[in-house]
Formats: sequence, C-alpha cells, structure tokens
Amino acid sequence: MKTENVMSEELKREYRVCEEIGRGRFGVVFKCYSPVTGETFAVKSINKVLIADDSIDRQCLYNEAKIMHLVSPNPHIVRIVDVCEDDTYLDIVLELCNSSDLFHRLSTQRVFSESDAIAVMVPLMEAIAHCHRLGVAHRDIKPDNILFNDWNELKLADFGSAQCFCEGELMSGVVGTPYYVAPEVLAGRDYNEKVDIWSAGVILYIMLAGIPPFYGDSTEEIFEAVLRANLRFPTRIFRSVSLAAKDLLRRMLCKDISRRFSAEQVLRIRVGRSTYRATTWSVGSKKGASPRPMRVDQSTYRTATKRSGLNPRWLPVGGGPMCPLES
Repeated sequence: MKTENVMSEELKREYRVCEEIGRGRFGVVFKCYSPVTGETFAVKSINKVLIADDSIDRQCLYNEAKIMHLVSPNPHIVRIVDVCEDDTYLDIVLELCNSSDLFHRLSTQRVFSESDAIAVMVPLMEAIAHCHRLGVAHRDIKPDNILFNDWNELKLADFGSAQCFCEGELMSGVVGTPYYVAPEVLAGRDYNEKVDIWSAGVILYIMLAGIPPFYGDSTEEIFEAVLRANLRFPTRIFRSVSLAAKDLLRRMLCKDISRRFSAEQVLRIRVGRSTYRATTWSVGSKKGASPRPMRVDQSTYRTATKRSGLNPRWLPVGGGPMCPLES
C-alpha cells in the first residue's frame, strides 16, 4: 500500500510518513516524523468515507481528538501532537509508543509478581484518576490500550470510546470489550465512570492469576459469568497473593457501584509492605496467554442475558468496542 494515498494533504505537507505499524476498522496507523525537529510520532489515519453514513462513528472519531486534547498532557496518557484533515482523511498525530503493550506482556508473562502487577496498576490508576477528575470516562480499559514507550513508561491510549460527564451524571450505551466490560454496562443499565475501575480490576486479577476472573468455555458462558459477577480466589492460584491484594480486587470488582472504589481510593490502598507508588516494574519470563478479544453474535448475547434475567437492550459486536443494538 502506498502511504501517500491514505492520508490528508495537510499531513503530507507537515510530516514524512514511514512504515505502517497498525491497522484498525476505519484506518491505518503509520510511523511518521517531523522534518523540522526530527521527532518521531505515530499517526492514526482514518478514512472518513467509510463512516460517512454512520453518525455515531463520526461522533466517536471527532470526540477522540477533542478528549485527548482535554486530558493532555499527562505522563501516563498518550500525548496528542497534531490533527490534520481534508475532505477524505482525518489524521491524528500521537506520541509514539512502540516498545510493547500490556496484552503482549500478558502473553509472554502469564503470572506477574504482586509488585510487578502493582507497578503496572500505579500509572494506570493515576491516568484513570486524572481523566475522572477532568470529567472523562475512558470506557474501554483493556491490555491492548495500555502501551509502553522505549523508556518502559506506561501510557493509556485509544480514547475512541471515551465520554465526558458532569459530576453525578450517568452514561448509557454499551461500549467496552468482552472480559473487561462492567456488568452494569453489559446489562444495558445507566452507569458512571467506575466502569473504568471494574476494567482495571479485571486486568489486575489477570496479572495476578493468569486467567480472567469471569470465565467460561464459550462466549455465552463468559457473558453469563460477567453478569453474575461472582468473584472467586481459587486457593491453588492465589496461594501467594496477599490478603490486601485480594481485598483490593473485591473493592474494584464490586458489582454494587456505590461500594466500588473510585480511582483515588484505589491509589490510597496499601498492598503488601509498600504503597502503590513505591513499586517498580521488572520483566519476568513465565510463558502463557492472555484472553483475546472475541466476536459476539446476537443469539449468544441474547441467550446469556436471558438466562441472567436481564434485558438485552444492547448487543456487543465484533472483537473490539461494543456498539448499541440497532432497532
């Protein structure tokens, strides 16, 4: 693919585009650099023609750039550098984080030590807390959206599903990714920013246990497990995990939203012998696999919600973000 054919004219004037480094539903991600400063970036180039007839997708597309401007700068959030646009393409120039992502690290290090897991959670929760203070809910916290740069610094990415909110305001609509989405979202109920805490809690559980907290042999069973939210700590898996860490998981993965911790409360918790902010990252070598995104069909979702006694007003679709069910 010729890179000059898949980006705006403005981007071509301001930057030099290199190789493709990723691909999404509506566009391609390239590495690029500024000929003035020599600094290297990532550019997400979205073909607006593909979403011309979808008002929801268009709104998400422009919201992403606006929200990233709102939450920047923050040391634990991918920095937005520039936005270029013409009649066909919208190009979002971003800080480059091409070292790895948490999905990759979960795939190569099945079980993290408690200190390593906390070292990931600290900057992640600080990024989430920063967003919530500014009235932004990310709504799609998952390992794929947690990146690391060349200095091993964690960066929260992909605000395509994010939404602004006022204090006390509830949100609606199913967005998120299977395994990580909160039960109140999956059930089609209104919810608040604490959906991000639930998703982060799932990630913490996976790091400590090597498996998701709500699992099944089929997609249908997984949805039923998430909707029931029956949190367990199998002895053979959690034998070496501290009581404090398990208590934190209970507070993050609490089905009762009023009792679920906020990001600020999570950051104040002491786990093990040190506070959250006193840990450092180290890379282990245990092999394993993290749960991958899945495709969810309408019959599977309806069956799962029916068995759980919930109203299936919304349908998760595809392997990534989930969208409202069309009537």
